[in-house]
Amino acid sequence: MRPIVIGTATDPYQPIEAQRRVTRQVLEVLRDFRHPAVILTRGTLIERDLDILAPMARADLIRVGLSLTTLDPDLSRRLEPRAPAPARRLQTIRALAAEGVPVRSMISPVIPALTDHEVEALLAAAARAGAQCASWALLRLPHEVAPLFRDWLERHAPGRAVAVMNRLRAMHGGKDYDAAWQHRMRGTGPHAELLKKRFALACRRHGLSRRGAPLDRTAFAPPPRKGDQLSLF
Repeated sequence: MRPIVIGTATDPYQPIEAQRRVTRQVLEVLRDFRHPAVILTRGTLIERDLDILAPMARADLIRVGLSLTTLDPDLSRRLEPRAPAPARRLQTIRALAAEGVPVRSMISPVIPALTDHEVEALLAAAARAGAQCASWALLRLPHEVAPLFRDWLERHAPGRAVAVMNRLRAMHGGKDYDAAWQHRMRGTGPHAELLKKRFALACRRHGLSRRGAPLDRTAFAPPPRKGDQLSLF
């Protein structure tokens, strides 16, 4: 039995969740049957569910990964116009940590020649907010995403557009994107190696581990099936 990871395809705390409460209902089921889970999000609405997450954390049943892209509020607004601002995300890390919920700071996506200089500052801010561990991922531009991002660069960061794409291609073997399993998240070459070393050094400096604490995979109590003998107590 493995932990369920919520948020790998799309953010589970999009604005509509405030009304639909789908994520909250899923968490209630996971809590009731003691199933371990991991949540990946950039949404501050997760604070609403601390009444569920805190008890699960005390039972080693939950971890949260919260993404940070930049500390620059103007750049953040241009990159992720409908997402919470950097300061607000750090506030969410503090709120989760204060209730004992283990938080991973996900420095993602790292954009070469645009946000990569912030890696150390992002990790420092996350550690001060209470994050316990951290990870990073390089910007990925599969399929139709590449032309969309190039257009975004020309409109929002024209002075950096050439530098960003040149550096990114240098980290992907001359292509906008390399989907190879061992390369797509980190890239290759000297720039990728330098980024990897900078990240590791900053994590060590701020006491951030690379791996989160293991979740309890032994406490799961599956719901009774039709015909099962119910417990007396």
